[in-house]
Amino acid sequence: MTLFKSTLVACLLGLFGSAVFAQEFNCNVSVIAPQVSNVEADVFQALEEVMADFMNTRKWTDDAFDVDERIECSIQLTISEAPTQTSFRGSLQIQSSRPVYHSDYKTPVFTVNDQDVAFFFTPNNFITFGLDQHRDNLSSLLGYYAYMMLAFDYDTFELEGGTPFFLKAQTVVANAQNAGEGGWTASGDQRNRFALVENILSQTFKPLRKAAYEYHRQGMDLAYEDPTLARQNISDAIVALRTIHQIKPSSYNMQLFFLAKADELVNLFGPAEQEEKLRVFNILKLIDPGNISKYDKLVG
Repeated sequence: MTLFKSTLVACLLGLFGSAVFAQEFNCNVSVIAPQVSNVEADVFQALEEVMADFMNTRKWTDDAFDVDERIECSIQLTISEAPTQTSFRGSLQIQSSRPVYHSDYKTPVFTVNDQDVAFFFTPNNFITFGLDQHRDNLSSLLGYYAYMMLAFDYDTFELEGGTPFFLKAQTVVANAQNAGEGGWTASGDQRNRFALVENILSQTFKPLRKAAYEYHRQGMDLAYEDPTLARQNISDAIVALRTIHQIKPSSYNMQLFFLAKADELVNLFGPAEQEEKLRVFNILKLIDPGNISKYDKLVG
């Protein structure tokens, strides 16, 4: 657990002794199937309920979380087709955020839209997950993204603090190699679960993890006390990502980072002086050209 979170937990235990701690996630789950007509709606309602229960009641770490420390996240499962009454295909859109010190604002940390989702589900069945094996695709999907959200969150509080959870996500991927479902292997689309966790644990992407830490702890968390210094630190963190762009331009991990941060960056640097805006604009248009129309607002 991060130093900040561990210290807070220790203080609360000292003050209240028998305080009750929550699980790690406050996860809002929704399941929609706008084009599926061969399955009753109550099946999707049951699926939504068991997914929410799985995410919010399972203990994912050995750390104690206070209610206010839970990771705010959302999972939207869109069912695009149901080949049978118990088999489904679709996509998962996942978002997580964390609070900014001295503020009610929650900064987006992890955003992904997984288009390669296929699984079986029968109402009245619980989702059973174990890190030691791939039991079924639905449990592995949710387990993988739970560990990824934890890892990205911990990385924002402590430099490379999320490593234990990235390694667990990597284990989920390894267990699913021979399962037959898409998204778990090195072959095919490199914008998949395998690539995402393999990249983030590689030496090449260490600057991205450092940038995530500096962006949040030395940037967002200082914004209330010293907005100018906060923007400077964030700008420095973004500039450092040029090394990744030079080695792996348009990488999936970088795309996801800016999927979460593009709008926030525009809002952060909107009030800045022109020279400050130009510095961050010039690097953003180089390393994140997919969002150039958003960044144009900084110099328009």
